[in-house]
Amino acid sequence: MSKATKSAFSGAILAGAVAAAISGAQLVTATDAAAANVKCYGVAMAGQNDCAAGPGTTCQGTSTMDYQGNSWKYVEDGTCESMELPGGRMGSLEPLDRDRPA
Repeated sequence: MSKATKSAFSGAILAGAVAAAISGAQLVTATDAAAANVKCYGVAMAGQNDCAAGPGTTCQGTSTMDYQGNSWKYVEDGTCESMELPGGRMGSLEPLDRDRPA
């Protein structure tokens, strides 16, 4: 192997190692951020839920009313049940029977 080939090969290995390290760091950061959030029911505005909102809905953005009790949104861990919402409503870590479409 010539000196130029060895140098190019070494550069490619170094570039690959740097790329792998950066992508690994991003994966850990994304995983940590997701772990710091919890599903909070009854706090999403209509059409702004993060996923399924009970029977008759499919996934994100399908809730049909504000604060729908069976729809959820990700919130920071430890904040769900202390959120102050209109009408004395509170968030819940479990689906709620209140504010559901007819």
